[in-house]
Amino acid sequence: MLELRPSPFGDEPDVAEARAALDERAAQKQPGPEMAAVREVEVEGLGARLYRPRPGPLPLVLYLHAGGWTVGSVASADRLCRRLAVAADAAVLSLEYRLAPEHPWPASVDDAVATMRWIAGGPEELDGLGPWGALGDSAGGTLVTLACQRLRTEDPAALPAVQALIYANADLTGSHPSMTENAEGGGLDPAAVRWFNSQWVAEESRWGEEGISPLGAADLTGMPPALIVSGERDPLRDELEDYAERLRAAGNQVTARREPGMIHNFLQMDEASPAAAAAADRIARELGDLLRAAGPPVAPPR
Repeated sequence: MLELRPSPFGDEPDVAEARAALDERAAQKQPGPEMAAVREVEVEGLGARLYRPRPGPLPLVLYLHAGGWTVGSVASADRLCRRLAVAADAAVLSLEYRLAPEHPWPASVDDAVATMRWIAGGPEELDGLGPWGALGDSAGGTLVTLACQRLRTEDPAALPAVQALIYANADLTGSHPSMTENAEGGGLDPAAVRWFNSQWVAEESRWGEEGISPLGAADLTGMPPALIVSGERDPLRDELEDYAERLRAAGNQVTARREPGMIHNFLQMDEASPAAAAAADRIARELGDLLRAAGPPVAPPR
């Protein structure tokens, strides 16, 4: 069973202190695996980092980091992205999306949508890469699926071949049983969830709305195939599993499972826990297999 480490955010976080604490913790990690190439890329005015684990054609994973839409960065996710690239045998594009409270909702969703459209347009920076999928953990998973909800009606050609949602926040209202069942020792304090929510969307009365909470969507037809992984001890477990069932009921292809013993944020805990490392590798391999099964990318019009 994965044991909880002390939170880097403190009991009463403020944004600057939370970001500094996360950066400090990331700096203490061992470097991730060596890559064949790592390149800084600009995506629609946003920073991004492209990892290629080896030369030659590869699938591509757009990665949107965790952090309650408020903390986290390309730098803090560097080790995770390198491990993801190796285990999935795929290139990884890690996006520096805009953070709250300086850039509240829907800025980060807009960034995810714009980046998916950019990838689908076949930019030169991504030559030789594809098919592509999008993976997000925690808040990043929320952004991935909210972007997909928007694109399925606005621009279906820009949807990823797979959306991978790992311990994502599917219901900001926190009304599912696991929020209290796993309130202690689950890797995420319910008070911290509310704090992160308030940075992103100040009006609590809006937290359950469509476009903010994935479960707020009235219609979930036409979504891309989903890989959804929850953690047994995560406070966000039940809402994400509910979202998987609603996607399936709407006729979408869904691969969903619960990782036993895992708490929130286990993708970042590989150094502390062999079980967490094994779970992360399983997710990466499964995503890579799903992308290779999706076939070659469709060449965009020139």
